[in-house]
Amino acid sequence: MSNAENIDRRHFLRTAAMTVGATGFGTITSAYAQNRNTKAAALLPAEGQMPSFGRATEWLNSKPLTPSDLRGKIVLINFWTYSCINWRRQLPYVRAWAKKYGDHGLLVIGVHSPEFGFEKDVANVRWATKEMRVDYPVVMDNELAIWRAFKNQYWPALYFVDARGRIRHHQFGEGEYQQSELVIQQLLVDAGMGGDNQGVVSVVGDGAEAPADWNELKSPENYVGYERTEGFASRGGLASDQGRTYVLPATLKLNQWALAGDWTVERQRIVLKKANGRIAYRFHARDLHLVMGASAPGTSARFRVFIDGNMPDTAHGIDVDDQGGGRVSESRMYQLIRQPKPIVDRQFEIEFIDSGVEAFSFTFG
Repeated sequence: MSNAENIDRRHFLRTAAMTVGATGFGTITSAYAQNRNTKAAALLPAEGQMPSFGRATEWLNSKPLTPSDLRGKIVLINFWTYSCINWRRQLPYVRAWAKKYGDHGLLVIGVHSPEFGFEKDVANVRWATKEMRVDYPVVMDNELAIWRAFKNQYWPALYFVDARGRIRHHQFGEGEYQQSELVIQQLLVDAGMGGDNQGVVSVVGDGAEAPADWNELKSPENYVGYERTEGFASRGGLASDQGRTYVLPATLKLNQWALAGDWTVERQRIVLKKANGRIAYRFHARDLHLVMGASAPGTSARFRVFIDGNMPDTAHGIDVDDQGGGRVSESRMYQLIRQPKPIVDRQFEIEFIDSGVEAFSFTFG
């Protein structure tokens, strides 16, 4: 990915639930909820025709869909990449809408536009769609051709397309779920497909899909590759694209991180060359996740997690036991910490008992 296409997912951890163009949306919601008629459609201006999927890398869960396949349907386009925590927290709603309105004329299409190299691997994306219960059609956009055609800049992003193929609304980032569902209902009614008097879905996300604790979230996403990392605190700084032995500093300030052991720091990732390497991070959030994987396909590596120097106990995430033990294999986001209240500044450490591990980014919730 070129620097010009260097997308910053971190934006949505600082401006959660932002809706671009939402200034008039409260009027849309109010008018539609009160009137339930096609006059409300005028409040959803046409933003242009939906671009083609002709430059798709591959289709999953479906044959390649052509304009004739989409004609007359209400289409919800969801831009995603499977290691993105913001998309994971949005997914339960998209999944629920696909199920609720699929028989009423709604077609959900997931556009998988990768951020990291491992997300271009069709086997990895196929695994993710199965593991994360993404049953609707998915188009792989490895060259970001569809991303650029939509002029999209964000993960996740939703584009709402009417039965005439026109984009009528968009939602960037998490949140605004009730309003998004009302747009779906409105477009279905406008197309004569029903959708009125439906109510809205009730969704309770769990595990990695649980909503963030926004009131306590004081640590933004951070990449560990040299291209975009912030707050690195090991003495001597990062050595780009070369092996080096790092040492943890005595203390870390909030949102600083450091390495210990033999690591190579590359543009998008860090790679552990010898066993017993460590990563430390000072954070303030309920949840801590690390996007990582085994360096070689089909292999795995053991790790131990500590919080303030102790085993995590009740603060362990879904990919760790209460003693702090876990194993990294497939490249994905691992939830390592989910701590109970009170939420305070904590120091996280992960020690890799085996070598052959690569890590990409920290995210929080």
